[in-house]
Amino acid sequence: MPGVHKPSVLIATLATALLAGCGSGDSTVAKTPQNTSPAAPPPAAPSSVSAPSSSPAPADPCAVDLAAPQIAKAVSDLPRDPRSGQPWSPEPLAGNYNTCADISAVIVKANTNAEHPSTRAVLFHRGEFLPQSVVDTYGFSGIDLAHCTGDTVALQNSSGIPGLTGLVKFHWNGSGVEVVGNTAR
Repeated sequence: MPGVHKPSVLIATLATALLAGCGSGDSTVAKTPQNTSPAAPPPAAPSSVSAPSSSPAPADPCAVDLAAPQIAKAVSDLPRDPRSGQPWSPEPLAGNYNTCADISAVIVKANTNAEHPSTRAVLFHRGEFLPQSVVDTYGFSGIDLAHCTGDTVALQNSSGIPGLTGLVKFHWNGSGVEVVGNTAR
């Protein structure tokens, strides 16, 4: 039965012809362009020295913070300026407010367009507003940081009148605020 083997011989012949036609010159691998760029360096081995972090350092809770919400809250609780009848601006002109000091202060001005608005000091104990601290804290224009400590704040009184410009120190005595010094400049 010579005809019985013919289809299998035919299939074998075709398979051989196909395989012969797919030499190395026709393969997909041979037609794919080769990468000519240099190889990437291997990843660095971990070390005990860490790279600098791009995240910011945590805020210092004892740093001066003139944008603290406690300031705006305290200023909103103040009675209006007796001279202009206006409320006080919550943005301090000067200050050393922080939550760690026994006493700190901010200077605010009346919320008016007057050329020389009234100013006053607002005192704090460990970040808490001291509403009954000192009866008259009007007229202070700044803080003398060189004379401030954790329990004493030195406020500048600049009236513009010679001999009436001075420095007034307020001290936290453990239970309240007392005036400990008034120096004319």
